[in-house]
Amino acid sequence: MDTQPVKVIKTRGAVSNAEDRYNQFTREAADDGWCAEEETVRVKTTVTIDSPRTIIAHNQSPDLPFNQSINPYRGCEHGCVYCYARPTHAYLGMSPGLDFETKLLARPNAPELLRKELGRKGYRCSVIAMGTNTDPYQPVERRYEITREVLIVLAECDHPVTITTKSTLIQRDIDILSDLAKQNLVQVQVSVTTMDNDLSRKLEPRAAAPARRKETINKLTSAGIPTTILVAPIIPFLTDKHLEHILETGAKAGAHNAAYILLRLPLEVKELFKEWLAEYEPLKAKHVMSLVRQYRGGRENDATFGRRMCGTGEIADLIRQRFQIARRKFGLNKSLPPLDESQFKPPKKNTAQLHLF
Repeated sequence: MDTQPVKVIKTRGAVSNAEDRYNQFTREAADDGWCAEEETVRVKTTVTIDSPRTIIAHNQSPDLPFNQSINPYRGCEHGCVYCYARPTHAYLGMSPGLDFETKLLARPNAPELLRKELGRKGYRCSVIAMGTNTDPYQPVERRYEITREVLIVLAECDHPVTITTKSTLIQRDIDILSDLAKQNLVQVQVSVTTMDNDLSRKLEPRAAAPARRKETINKLTSAGIPTTILVAPIIPFLTDKHLEHILETGAKAGAHNAAYILLRLPLEVKELFKEWLAEYEPLKAKHVMSLVRQYRGGRENDATFGRRMCGTGEIADLIRQRFQIARRKFGLNKSLPPLDESQFKPPKKNTAQLHLF
């Protein structure tokens, strides 16, 4: 694996292909004395087929409102520099930097595995979350349609599901989602970081523009699909000023509820984000990180349950108060009813071979 830093990557979020935490060797770019003008580099996306033995992941985190999730893809082409899922690519021997957004793994056997797992005798229905690690509607989904096939299986079984995305591609599946919504079996969160197009292109270069996400919320809610606008992540001194505007925009688009998450910088994400700040926001970099440390107890990240999503201290309190005031002002403070887990029925068994007997 080549993890040598690269500057500047056009249409990508990470500024480098930083070493993963398991690599024993590191490399640094050095001036060779020629003073040649640095060229813009383009990196192509590659997709490898991943064939896991199971597809439903389980967690016991008290911070999360679900204990089951499905990720049709590993890595995410949206390239959001702040993505807390980037460190998971280190488990694959790849960089959480550019590798995370250019070397993707697709799981086309996900629907088959899901059908098998839902059909097990001991299975107990509990909401399945999608989009908790990487976006299930990232660009590669247009070709593979794994997320759609997973939804078809869940719909067949009347299984509740939540989806978090920042992609307009979810509109393609409104036919399935609207049917699930009629049975109180689906809720969607649309993530919005900023209403500034230029900043959005730098932070999340291959994600939908802010206006397109507003359109997505409108399309979903018009189809009767319960939709929350998720302000995530809130980055102090960079995107926090857009908080009220984002909530107002979501309310006008028809969103039913709102939530937020403060910027998290686990493991390799810390250095990747600081590299990005130095490249794109050098005059704000020092102050942004100072504020991050203030709401993380003096550190650049705090993974403690109960604090990692919302932070602590005066900065965190101020953002929470602003969010609550705006949420009430724009009518986004009504809780959505819990999804119905009682309708679940196991998938039908494949009887295609019975005629042979």
